[in-house]
Amino acid sequence: MSFIQSLSAVENPMSLSNRMRTKRFELFERLAANMPRPLRIIDLGGTPEFWEQRGWGERSDVHITGVNIQPKVTGTNNFQPVFGDVTDLSQFPDNSFDIAFSNSVIEHLRDLQSQAKMACEMKRVAGAIWLQTPNYWFPIEPHFHIVGWQWLPIWLRKAIIKKTRCGWRGPCRDEAEAEDIVREVRLMTKRELVKLFPDHIFVAERFCGVVKSWIVHSGFFNQMEIRKAA
Repeated sequence: MSFIQSLSAVENPMSLSNRMRTKRFELFERLAANMPRPLRIIDLGGTPEFWEQRGWGERSDVHITGVNIQPKVTGTNNFQPVFGDVTDLSQFPDNSFDIAFSNSVIEHLRDLQSQAKMACEMKRVAGAIWLQTPNYWFPIEPHFHIVGWQWLPIWLRKAIIKKTRCGWRGPCRDEAEAEDIVREVRLMTKRELVKLFPDHIFVAERFCGVVKSWIVHSGFFNQMEIRKAA
């Protein structure tokens, strides 16, 4: 395992990725503290393991619906896995949840049109929004672990992934598969996020002074007070 991989290892509770995730979730807990109970959360693309690691796995005052194209069977009583597409939540009525939650998912939707559809669905099904996604301008791409990867042309990224392992992906000799791997991740800029989530609050997660990812939230009762105190 490379040094960068060790920093982002999900299974290591002390990895940089998990420590930032824990700090991020502390903000979410503060925002959700005064929400009515039982709290109804729809987690777009989430897993039961995420909530179990955060200590929310068996809470009787929280019910989580996890929408995923590969839903996981879980023994957690308050997590309901549902097969679905995060860009089309038509199986759920308007405002059927208190919070629409998403952690590092929207960047996996390949194109801006699909990302816009997910944003619209989040705002439709819930009164409060919580979304986190990596920053396009952070120099180390978090999925491929190569400096400036997201800024390289597609043909060059394909040539690299066909020859060597990049982060958790590759090597991949097949042309079509290499194309699919490269195009699967599309990081977003703040400007793009602001267009999809106007009038929302943006929180910068920084590493060594550089914005590593963006947190976008709205609709929480105490969000302005927490923003002023931050």
